[in-house]
Amino acid sequence: MKNLSLLVVVSLILASCSTPLKPHEGYVDVTGGKIWYKVIGEGPGKPLMVMHGGPGGRSCGSIAAYEQLALERPIIFFDQLESGMSDHPNDTSLWKISYFVEQVELLRKHLNLNDFHLLGSSWGGSVAVEYMLTQNTDPVASVIFAGPLIGTPKWMEDSKVLISRLSQPVQDTINKYEALGQYDNEAYKAATDTFNINFNSRKGRGTPVPECEGVPGSNRAIYTYMWGPTEFNATGTLKDFDRVPDLPKIKKPTLFIGGEFDEVLPETLYYFQTLVPGSKVEIVPNAGHAKTRDNPEDYIRMLREFLAEVEAN
Repeated sequence: MKNLSLLVVVSLILASCSTPLKPHEGYVDVTGGKIWYKVIGEGPGKPLMVMHGGPGGRSCGSIAAYEQLALERPIIFFDQLESGMSDHPNDTSLWKISYFVEQVELLRKHLNLNDFHLLGSSWGGSVAVEYMLTQNTDPVASVIFAGPLIGTPKWMEDSKVLISRLSQPVQDTINKYEALGQYDNEAYKAATDTFNINFNSRKGRGTPVPECEGVPGSNRAIYTYMWGPTEFNATGTLKDFDRVPDLPKIKKPTLFIGGEFDEVLPETLYYFQTLVPGSKVEIVPNAGHAKTRDNPEDYIRMLREFLAEVEAN
């Protein structure tokens, strides 16, 4: 009888343990359709969920950069609805941040993530901060904001500073066609390219990424609807988005990480740090906004060190 009781107890303990996350990919039902996800790695570390930028971006371009980190923990990628391998219902009623937060939570439940790290890159940082402020964060071990859009007003301030660092002719071109609303003008596009090579990716677009073969490209429609015509001109539904005043409500271990030449200024990240007690800042040298493209080695090293410190404590 004692042996039977012991067996029952052991069985209950084993049943309560989470099944180890194995590399695989699949789909999850969300409001409006299905979202695609992929898990790489299966080391002993806590899983890391990575959210891409946009709106309308995709995960495939950064998967390779995380492979070294995946040697020690599962890394979870997913394409948000209207993006990449996920469904594209083209329904503007779903183009609200609350639905993107819902996607994170439904994926978390689908994968039974009860102790995981959350990383939001660029627009993914908006989803991450909204998740941290509106959902039960007990399962979140830490949150990482990578070049994050925490508040549009602050982003626009940074954009003005960055534009002022370009040559006067480029500044004049940007200001002229912004005022005219002529975003398709070739001179304006060229000036935008100059901005991007300085502050988005210092290496430019680079060569095609094998992981992106057959994956739909960036969704320009949702990007323009929610954000606007360019990285530095917010005219869409996110133009008044601002969670900067709410950052002090975040109580989990937090890392703000950006590039030396990021669209989010280093001094902005240090300001965010003052609002989240105990948070940390890392600046990736020789990198713009696209840190996984410009300097993946230092970026991953900094993530690894932060995650290890959180898990050690």
